[in-house]
Amino acid sequence: MSELFDAVDALVASRAPLPPPEERKRLRKAHGLTVDEVATALKVRRATVSGWESGKTEPRPPERDAYARLLDKLAELYPADPLPPDPRLTDPGAASHPAVPAQETAEARALTEAPAPPAREATPTAPPATTPPRHRGPGPAMATAADRPADADTRFENGPLAVIGVEDGQVLAYCVGGLVLEVPAKSIPALADWTLKEAKLGQPKLSGPGKDADPLLVLTEAACERYGLPVHLTDDERLAGRLPDGHRIIKQLARADWKLTQRGFGPWARIYRPAQGTERNCVQLCIPSWNALDPRHWANAAQLPPAELARLLGTYAARVMTPRGSTAVTGLELMTALHPPTRASQPDKTGKRHSEHNPGSLGEDPVDCAPCEAPDGHPLLADLPRFHRRTPAEVLVEEAFDWARPLTDEECTRRYLVGIDVNMAFAAGANGLVVGLGAPTHVKRPVFDPKLPGSWLVDLSHVDLSRVRTGKEWVGLAGELLPSPFTPTGERPEGPAWYATPTVAYAAELGYDVRPLEAYVRYDNGRYLDAWYNRLRDAYVATMADLGVPATASPEEFLTAMDGHKDRDPELAIVVSAIKATVKGGIGKLRERPRGEGWKPGLPWRALSRPTWRPDIRAAVISRTRINVHRKLVKHAAFTGQYPVAVLSDCAVYAADGPSPLDFVPYREGKPLPGGWRLGVSPGMVKHEGTQTVLWGEGVREQFDAPELNLARYIKTGEVTNQDDGE
Repeated sequence: MSELFDAVDALVASRAPLPPPEERKRLRKAHGLTVDEVATALKVRRATVSGWESGKTEPRPPERDAYARLLDKLAELYPADPLPPDPRLTDPGAASHPAVPAQETAEARALTEAPAPPAREATPTAPPATTPPRHRGPGPAMATAADRPADADTRFENGPLAVIGVEDGQVLAYCVGGLVLEVPAKSIPALADWTLKEAKLGQPKLSGPGKDADPLLVLTEAACERYGLPVHLTDDERLAGRLPDGHRIIKQLARADWKLTQRGFGPWARIYRPAQGTERNCVQLCIPSWNALDPRHWANAAQLPPAELARLLGTYAARVMTPRGSTAVTGLELMTALHPPTRASQPDKTGKRHSEHNPGSLGEDPVDCAPCEAPDGHPLLADLPRFHRRTPAEVLVEEAFDWARPLTDEECTRRYLVGIDVNMAFAAGANGLVVGLGAPTHVKRPVFDPKLPGSWLVDLSHVDLSRVRTGKEWVGLAGELLPSPFTPTGERPEGPAWYATPTVAYAAELGYDVRPLEAYVRYDNGRYLDAWYNRLRDAYVATMADLGVPATASPEEFLTAMDGHKDRDPELAIVVSAIKATVKGGIGKLRERPRGEGWKPGLPWRALSRPTWRPDIRAAVISRTRINVHRKLVKHAAFTGQYPVAVLSDCAVYAADGPSPLDFVPYREGKPLPGGWRLGVSPGMVKHEGTQTVLWGEGVREQFDAPELNLARYIKTGEVTNQDDGE
């Protein structure tokens, strides 16, 4: 009889009801789950879950029953009209408070609903609107047009941002898509009011429990003059990073009941009023002439005409997020936007919801790092003697490669030095990485667990690169021609040192025993950076495709497409640069150091109060990135007998007979070496960094009397003006 019951249960499960595909995707995103996490839980491939969410395929037993159960649970947590948490903020940077009931939210929204902005196309008989939009022809081709979903939020129908310019005495707001609005505001306070009430600017939240992005106004030099702001900051203001508190614009804002965040009125200013119910009242300003758009990452964006700047920043906002500051700040904010620290709880007995921890996030409160993870000057190290230099056995040092060696006699007979560079290397290092979410636990004599994130004190000096295991086979290599994967300099470690989990796991992968002496491990962990990686990867690949470099190109087609790709659309090339800077800067911000403000060693600094100040996560990403590069070096050497002559971060230089990467990167019938270098646009694949002659390399080293000068630093242009920094 039990067999009959089991058969009946299986029959019912085979027809388990499922919501429509678009609802399946909404429920997953509402809970902050990635496609990979769902696929892992159901033990299916990532593409399978994507097919279920797109409607291309339907789940079959036994996965269908489990998938239906998951969606039912999520539907209970996030009904079709979910209640967002109530961000009753007194400061836009502060944490949100518990949400109000749905009915109260609807009533508050109805009472505070701003009047609709004028229609995009005015008819001759229509009465003039307060701020009539104006079209200047079709405007520049917009890469963001394809990024805007068909069911875009009507609250933000004019896009995430506007560039404020002045033409013929009229203040104009240049929005994405070529739309131009007339701005009636005569002052900065009035401009903030207009933005929130009429402009319909902003961006929907990126995650279910998250918050909508505040509208961004970019003030041109002409707009600064019009509104009484200095076009350029004085030396003192630039050092302070803000206008003085007594400036008349700040007084205007105070009289109009507007407030500024702690960073004041600087290149990236945030003007706000306390939230009303669930509605935020905050506008962000970006002032390019105050160096808000760092030319290292944004090139000449600050000098672009308003319409073109709106297109550039709009593309970045649509594919990454509305900028919140520098690319580094935005990279960090993107992590929080995708994994908000709190969410709305289930209704209590009175029907009210409350703010609770959002699983998979870093939470609202900062956690202490381990002593070995603390940078010099941290309060945890306040008792150390002054000028004490910590040894590898006292401090975790996970940094990118900076290694080079002299050329061998055989390499000197080759004609070229060819550099290859890993695309979005640090993003690829973050992909699928398990990182700690909570505080560390100190363990003595632990058994190493490669799945447990943490910092481990272990002696890896016995690892011999002349004999390593690749897969299930042991291979012999010229170990002296390879950098050690355990130090940034590539030198072999001399004794016990602190390492992040990916580094120790790689030593075990190479076939050697690892026996940690102690460790700081994090039992509360998860793949926190997966969604961050996926969004930045998609942004990069999509923008490169717009530049004529598709992900489907063959190696030969890829190299051809990369040749001059930046010249095809210089503005989109700037977007690519900004995306890459968002990756590196976001990882770097996880261990932000003191920035003036009278700080002294041993005292806390402002960044330590952030939940996202996590040097352990930064170390894990860098560790994995360095290991990924070394693994490819070993695979390539084992298969071809070729060794790198220099490695700098994610760039490797090889001696070759020809000037192209295809002259030394092996392909068989169009297929790359498994686990080795692979040419392509996706993160983790490589592109051509540059080619110089062997004579050039030897000449440079002779000129500076440095046989191990890192040629990877100069391979791109061949210009060497300073052997220390390459500038």
